[in-house]
Amino acid sequence: MPSPRKQELLEASLDYLVKNGVAGLSLRPLADAIGTSARLLIFHFGSKEALLADMLGALQVRLQAVLVEMASASANSVEGSSLFERFWKWATSPANLRLLRLGLEVQILALQDPQIFSTKLRESSTAWMDLVLRSLPEQERTPATATLFTALFDGLVLDLLTTGDRKRTTDAVVRFVQLMRESVRQTTPAIPIPNNRRRKQTKPRRSRRLS
Repeated sequence: MPSPRKQELLEASLDYLVKNGVAGLSLRPLADAIGTSARLLIFHFGSKEALLADMLGALQVRLQAVLVEMASASANSVEGSSLFERFWKWATSPANLRLLRLGLEVQILALQDPQIFSTKLRESSTAWMDLVLRSLPEQERTPATATLFTALFDGLVLDLLTTGDRKRTTDAVVRFVQLMRESVRQTTPAIPIPNNRRRKQTKPRRSRRLS
């Protein structure tokens, strides 16, 4: 558990990077912007890379907290697929999209230096998968389906950040939800309706002979 001062510096650093991005990050301008010193950042985090790794974890906690809140609020009225649409709408608003952009930037850095970031990436991926799995309706609650939702979300976020085409990517989310619902309806076994009524046995009529 980080000290209150370290957590405060972590949150302030994350807010700074959300606004300014990771490219060309230097500890001195970052420290000046958040009212501390580069030396103090090194004291608390060890290195710039370690600070970025901790910020990746803090960023995922923020995003996951929003999904948990949405899932809790809609547990009795909104299906998992609809929750997916709601989270997409929240995450891709102009203000929150910067969080996702930062997450992708840090993940790219993590791939370049797995020795520093690999643990944080695994922890983040596992936490997201568990959270998505719990948020799915029971009939869709499989690791494969959770992976599909997560991969689709990440891919469409990258598409949106690359092209800026919000309508097309949002339409893709809506279409995916429709396909998932159709798949669930087709694979859900029909419940047999018991037939407790006995068929009335009718006696054959005797034919009348003409006299």
